[in-house]
Amino acid sequence: MATEEDNKDAGADDPFAGWAEALEEQKRTDDKPADAEQGGPLSGEPVRSFSGAAGGDTVNDINMVLDIPVQLSVELGRTKVPIKYILQLAQGSVVELDALAGEPMDVLVNGYLIAQGEVVVVNDKFGIRLTDVVTPSERLRRVSRG
Repeated sequence: MATEEDNKDAGADDPFAGWAEALEEQKRTDDKPADAEQGGPLSGEPVRSFSGAAGGDTVNDINMVLDIPVQLSVELGRTKVPIKYILQLAQGSVVELDALAGEPMDVLVNGYLIAQGEVVVVNDKFGIRLTDVVTPSERLRRVSRG
């Protein structure tokens, strides 16, 4: 077997010496047993389901997604207008929306309706009190259609 110093000298003359060294390293790692924590098609191990095999795995899987940030927005209403109207807007302009005064507002998460509610003021800030929440199964159904 060649020493590392011999490989360096040969590498100066042979542009493929680095490839040969990488292939040797790959062979050494392929001969080692696969890590038990990993799985999937590349390791030859069976793919683990998202829900996990044991109860503790399920909790860890759920905890992985709980900190993912999502965009929560409240929609007052909508309207369709031509571009020339948008170009004429100025400070003080009023845009009429399709929602009626006192009607519940839509609460959206990443653009999907999850609830409806009414406007409240909390510590000089606007908030929304949820009056109707879409069931989790309905939320999943709506997301899967989108």
